[in-house]
Amino acid sequence: MADKPATWILTGSTDNFAATRDHGFTLIGFKERRRKQAESMEIGDRIIFYLTKVMAFGGAVTITSELFEDREALWPGKPGNPDPYPWRRETEPELILDEDDWLPAESVKDDLEHIRKWPAEHWKLAFQGQLRTVSDADARLLMKRMRAAAGVRA
Repeated sequence: MADKPATWILTGSTDNFAATRDHGFTLIGFKERRRKQAESMEIGDRIIFYLTKVMAFGGAVTITSELFEDREALWPGKPGNPDPYPWRRETEPELILDEDDWLPAESVKDDLEHIRKWPAEHWKLAFQGQLRTVSDADARLLMKRMRAAAGVRA
């Protein structure tokens, strides 16, 4: 395991988030083409969910298992473009927000280092693609703001 756990942002639909919720946030699947990234994750790493269309953060889980392959369809994916999300890791929920408490990305966009890589008017590009890591500072900020949105004391 790495010296310090990494924090990953997993971009997905609200439908995929709901399917993950249906499984108790105990399993995460990664797209076929994301195998190398999924392999680079470590037990103890955190995954923060970024939800497309609503552009909000829905919660965080911690990775608890090694990578394994399973092609059973659990997530709906994009209509007309199914992906079995075959690269999987077991997880445990760290902080899961109710839908009414989801943290709007717009409320943190000016404070995240990760977003500064793009011109301000194109900040949404920061969350294109399924997976990316963020700095420890961004991870702390997102967790603090999500806890506040959920009414949890830091």
